[in-house]
Formats: sequence, structure tokens, C-alpha cells
Amino acid sequence: MSDQAESTNKSFYITTPIFYVNDVPHIGHAYTEVAVDTLARWHRQSGEDTWLLTGTDEHGQKIERTAAANGVGPKEWADKLVEEAWKPLLKTVDIANDDFIRTTDERHEVAVAKFLQQLYDDGHIYEGVYEGYYCVGCEEYKQLDDLEIPTDGEFAGQYVCKIHSRPVEILAEKNYFFRMSDFGQALLNLYEEQPDFVQPESVRNEIIQFVKQGLEDLSISRSSFDWGIKVPWDPSHVVYVWFDALLNYVTAIGWGSDNDAFRRRWPAVHIVGKDIARFHAVIWPAMLMAAGLPVPARVFGHGWLLVGGEKMSKSKLTGIAPEQITDVFGSDAFRYYFLSAITFGQDGSFSWEDLSARYQAELANGFGNLGSRVIAMVQKYRDGRVPDAPLDPAITELEKTVTDAAHASIGKLAIHDAISSIATLVDALNLYVTVNQPWVLAKDSAQASRLDTVLATLVHGIGTLAVLFSPVMPKATATLWAALGEGGAVTDVRVDRAWDRPGGGTVSTLEPLFPRIELEPNSA
Repeated sequence: MSDQAESTNKSFYITTPIFYVNDVPHIGHAYTEVAVDTLARWHRQSGEDTWLLTGTDEHGQKIERTAAANGVGPKEWADKLVEEAWKPLLKTVDIANDDFIRTTDERHEVAVAKFLQQLYDDGHIYEGVYEGYYCVGCEEYKQLDDLEIPTDGEFAGQYVCKIHSRPVEILAEKNYFFRMSDFGQALLNLYEEQPDFVQPESVRNEIIQFVKQGLEDLSISRSSFDWGIKVPWDPSHVVYVWFDALLNYVTAIGWGSDNDAFRRRWPAVHIVGKDIARFHAVIWPAMLMAAGLPVPARVFGHGWLLVGGEKMSKSKLTGIAPEQITDVFGSDAFRYYFLSAITFGQDGSFSWEDLSARYQAELANGFGNLGSRVIAMVQKYRDGRVPDAPLDPAITELEKTVTDAAHASIGKLAIHDAISSIATLVDALNLYVTVNQPWVLAKDSAQASRLDTVLATLVHGIGTLAVLFSPVMPKATATLWAALGEGGAVTDVRVDRAWDRPGGGTVSTLEPLFPRIELEPNSA
């Protein structure tokens, strides 16, 4: 096919954050995964040399304590969580990752030690003493602005982390420090010269204000516990978990071991939750600058999923497991709902009622029913053979407009806008059926050619929808594509240009893509 996804010679490397294995995943984690996966699928289907990295963060005091509380060692705990919870998550929501890195992988640990030694040898690391408020949940020293003192409740009168709502500890220890303060002006220059380096705008403004206040040097080692990568010149210390974790983005693609692979992939687009944007937009580029490496292409801090007005959190018992949703609605509906109902970059509230309403209206009655109706009409009126007839130019022009708009939105990381654009084609095709009434045309032999055009136009339209929705809903679109009788996989067709379908062909019966679901009153 002339519009198959041949290579453009462009590369696109995109990452999720690596997730902490102190507990099982909830839908907030899955939201990040499906957003990154959709972007990766879109770029891959646009002919780009695409690489999607995800993985797990397995070192640090929090893991050590969680493992001890469960009566096992930290590596055994991490192994269990990775195999029983985090890797299964990828299957649950259909993530097509190219690599999965664990910070306990030898390839990572060796490269981290090499990176740290290079910075030490170049004078970017020195020994000092640090005392401050430390949140074990964040694995981070906190400033007073990051803390609050509750007036009632279990932790009344104590300094509490605003993110985890748990008391911080006062720590004082001899550590090694990264001279991050040396890179404040370079970072401000980066933000000014590349305005889209940190997005969305709200996160960018917050990062700039933080750096303008002046950067302190960063404590990058710990000696109060030993679950981590040993500091190469002083094995009585382990590497600070964030300094270790951030390096996964380069260790996974060959830094320090395969320079050709590294140069092929780097730099990356990092998609992270807004609460960890500071690590990725301040500490991480400063580390790379110190090592003489290019900074990331982009850091995007998406919003939180809110339940009852609060961030999704296991510690606050607001976590919802992804399979609670996929077991009822399926993985495609999960992906579609969270990517369409929430403006990517802003906070969004989840409710079972909204999910159910959108599923019925937009998927079951909208896209899914459209596909079923079109194929059923081709079978009924043309014995399953798609007419080789001229297409209505108004619809084909709309297909091109929608394709261009969706592709432009993906380039801006506006996944919600891309889906909204594609949905206008669903609405237009449903209206096209209503206006043209194929069931009426079929009763009049003088309208045979008009019926051919209407049916061919509708088949072409739902084929375009299969192509455009493929990165968002891979299962349903593959099923629809097969029912349309198209050769190869839908993912072989370029998503960034209007689909040019040859005339003719035969359709086959299509089972409902999104069966109607009746929720029990207490199902949530």
C-alpha cells in the first residue's frame, strides 16, 4: 500500500517515569503509561524510528522499609512487585513498550557508577554535611514551603509533607554533594531559549520561579542505609535514589556501553506527573550539563487524577486498580476515557458515572455503532462487497482535515485535542448516514449509483477512523480493520496523512466493538 508506515528517518524516544515498587499500581500510574504509549504508537505509525521506555525504580530507604515490613529483603520485594504487579499492568492497558528497565539491572548499576565517577573526577561532586527535613515517601529533603503543620488529627503539631500527608524526619549525615548551584543560570538560559522544554505553561512557570530563587547543591549519597548503588570511590555510601533513577533514561539506551545506540535514541521526551517535574526539569538537565551531554528534548508534567478532590494515592486509600475498570469496560475504553475526558496537562476527576456515560455515548452508541451499521448495510445492500464508486468529496476532505489536525495536536502533546478532532469525523459520518438514508436509497433502483457512493464513502470513513484511533484503541481498531477486509495490520498505515483506500473489497461480520454495559448500583 502506498501509504504504509515507511520510515521517515526521524527518531522519537519517549519515556514514562520509572515507577517506585513500594506498592501495586493504581490508575494514576496507568494513565501515564497509556498517554506515553499512545504518543509512541502515533509516532511509530507516522514512520518514525520510535522507542518507548518504561520501568521500575527499586532502590532507596522507602523500598528497604517496605520490604522489611513485609518480612523479605528489598530485592526479593522488588522482584515480586515487578513480576506480579508492574509488568502485568502493561498487559492490562496494552502498552507496547520497547524496553523495560529496572534500576537493579546490572546494565543500569554499572553505568550509574561510571557516570558518578566521571562527575567526581571532573570536580562536580564534593564531600559535605547536610541536615534537613527528609520525606521518606518522596525520598527528598524538603524546604519549609513544602511542609505544613496540621492543627488536629494523628499528626497535629508535626511538620508533614504536603504530598504524602505524613511526618518528615530530621536527618543529619555526611554526604557527597553535586554542585547543582553552578548550573542555575545555564538552566534559566535553557528555559528561555527553548520555551517548550518544560510544559505545560503552569509547570514551566513554577520551575522558572524555583530556579530563580537560587539553587542549592544537591546531596547525592546516603550512609544511613545501604539499599542502593554503592558510590564507586566510597562504598560506605549509596547513591541518592533520584540521582540513580534519573539516569535510567540514558543507561537503558546504551550510555557508557553502546555509544552508537545512545546517539541514535537520545534526546528523549519525558512524560511525568507534575509533582516530579522539578526533578526532571532541574536536577536532570543539570546532571547532563555536568557530564557534557545534551539535555532532554522535552519535559511534560501532566496533571493528577483526582478522586473525591484528592490526588490518587494508595497511602490515602484513594487508589483504584486499573483492572477494576478494564475487567468491566475493557482496555480500549480505559485508554479512550482517560485520554479524552482529561485535558492532558491539567488535573482531572475520575468518576464511575462519567466513565459509564462516555462509554455508552461515545463508544457504544458512537464509534462502535457506526462501524457495525456501515458494515451491516454493505452486507445487506451489496452482499458484503464494497462498491468501487466515487467518494463524496465533502467527507474525504473532512478526513484530511481531521487527520492533519489530530497529527498537529499530537505534536503539541495535546492528546485530548487529537481525540476531539477524530471524534468530529465520527459525528460527521453518523450525520451522513442520517441525511442520506441508505435504507431508502436501497428501495429505488434509480438510486443505485448514489447508494454505491454513500456506502463506499462510509467504508472509507470508518477505515480512516480505524487508522486514526489505532494508537488510542489498538484492539477495537484492529478488529474493525479486519472486518473491513483490509490487508495487513491497521498499524501499517500512516496515521499522519490521509488514507488512500483502493476501491472494492469485501467486508465481514463485525461483532459489537463496545458492547453495552449495565452497571450494578454498587459496582463502583
